[in-house]
Amino acid sequence: MADEANRAAFMELQGRMIEITGKLKQVQNQMRGKEGEKKRAYLTLEELRQLSDSTNTYKSIGKAFILEPKSTLVNEQEQKFKDSEAAIASLQTSKEYLEKQMGEVENNLRELLQQDPGIARQIMSMSVM
Repeated sequence: MADEANRAAFMELQGRMIEITGKLKQVQNQMRGKEGEKKRAYLTLEELRQLSDSTNTYKSIGKAFILEPKSTLVNEQEQKFKDSEAAIASLQTSKEYLEKQMGEVENNLRELLQQDPGIARQIMSMSVM
C-alpha cells in the first residue's frame, strides 16, 4: 500500500516538474522577446536623437508611411523601451518564483527517493525498457 502511495506521489511530482519546466521555458522565451523589443527601441531612439528637429520622419503603419514629428516618434520609442523594461522585470519575478518551485519539487523528489529506495529501482527499471 505504501509502495503505491509513493508511486502516486512520484508520478504527481513528476507531472509538476514537467509543468513547471514548460512554464519556465515559456517565461524565458517571453523575456528574450522583450529583450529584443527593448534593444530595437533603444537603437531606434539613438538614431532618432542624431537627427535634427527639422528632419522629416515617417512612421510605418502596415505598408504605408505617415509623416510624423520627430518628438512623437521619440516619445513612442521611449514608451516602448519603458514598457519592455517593466515587462522584463515582471517576467524576472515570475522566473524566480518558478525556479523556487522547481527547487522545492526537486527536493521533494529527493526525499521521496531517499525514503523508499525501492521506488528508485522501479523507476530505473522502467526507463531501461
